[in-house]
Amino acid sequence: MVIYLSTPKTDKVSEDGENDKLKFGLSSMQGWRATMEDAHSALLDLDNDTASFGVFDGHGGKVVAKFCAKYLHIEVLHTEAYAAGDLGAAVHRAYLRMDEMMRGQRGWQELQALGDKINQFTGITEGLIWSPKASDSNDRHDDWAFEEVLVELAWFHNSILIFLCLGEHAICLLFINLAVIGFHSESVTGLSLIRNFFYQGPHSDFTGPNCGSTACVALVRNRQLVVANAGDSRCVISRNGQAYNLSRDHKPELEAERERIQSAGGYIKMGHVNGSLNLSRAIGDMELKQNKFLSPDKQILTANPDINIVELCDDDEFIVLACDGIWDCMSSQQLVDFIREHINTEESLSAVCEGVLDRCLAPSTMGGEGCDNMTMILVQFKKPFAQVKDASDAEQLTGDAGCSETQ
Repeated sequence: MVIYLSTPKTDKVSEDGENDKLKFGLSSMQGWRATMEDAHSALLDLDNDTASFGVFDGHGGKVVAKFCAKYLHIEVLHTEAYAAGDLGAAVHRAYLRMDEMMRGQRGWQELQALGDKINQFTGITEGLIWSPKASDSNDRHDDWAFEEVLVELAWFHNSILIFLCLGEHAICLLFINLAVIGFHSESVTGLSLIRNFFYQGPHSDFTGPNCGSTACVALVRNRQLVVANAGDSRCVISRNGQAYNLSRDHKPELEAERERIQSAGGYIKMGHVNGSLNLSRAIGDMELKQNKFLSPDKQILTANPDINIVELCDDDEFIVLACDGIWDCMSSQQLVDFIREHINTEESLSAVCEGVLDRCLAPSTMGGEGCDNMTMILVQFKKPFAQVKDASDAEQLTGDAGCSETQ
């Protein structure tokens, strides 16, 4: 059940940045909702040649959106595909990695910490949008795997002490356990076997959060634009003033989505997956991803993103990433038209975004539209690209990833 405030929170969190290739502005607003569940990331320097932008629209809570804003771009950096120059494969792996990282003791601890951070800084107002600070974003060290090793070693140390105290009885139980599990099982390491036998952390069986988030991410490297999407946030490009969707809204009514949901044992009721969620792909929502016989991309709900790769040209003016709080109120073309009308008259790109948020905000909660949290990132291209040479170059914007010209 959606809870609305008696008056909307119209304070905005806005940001601008630029380098020699790109210029961006963003803004977010809580609006009529009782809590703010959006998060974002905007990094001009993912590496020397690559910028990263992401919008994450949470549902059922805000921690998954915050988790993605903090970690998704870092996981992109640490993939083998990224080192090999394959941005599409890198961001695809990072999406699936989010669900993996939120499980177990370490995942539970991080989600708790992110929740506490919100409470610490916002109190009863529940706050505005959250994004990683520059100091956090530019720290490329990922201690996730390292911390897991430290935890394993700590458990190993405690297990040895217990083992010595229990003596022969422990040895008998251990060998029985080995026989049951299978000593040569590839899924069992020496450390994890001892850990599981002697000690489980208070949240070591945590299967992940039941809240979730959309994720719409754009990576820009020279002329290459890579867009990844899971959920109903959206990325749109303006090419000579024409809006092209670079992502597809993942809704249960889509044939491919419906077939996957039903094949995995789920159902759709009044446009909602299992009667609860009105989108068909998201990060988190682990209660809908519990079939151990299915791969992550075959679950009732999946974090598996659509990937779209576009070669930019001089006709490309800007891209917009926004949550459905914007798209419920404006079509892709309407938003592009609004931006083009104001982009040269406002003092900053974030001011343009603020104007969009004000335009979308509903005067009351009676209609439903314009009452959601709102987040928008506007990225303008500064450097010229090669011109589109023929129609085939333009047609790349209508590919399998759901890109289409809008009206």
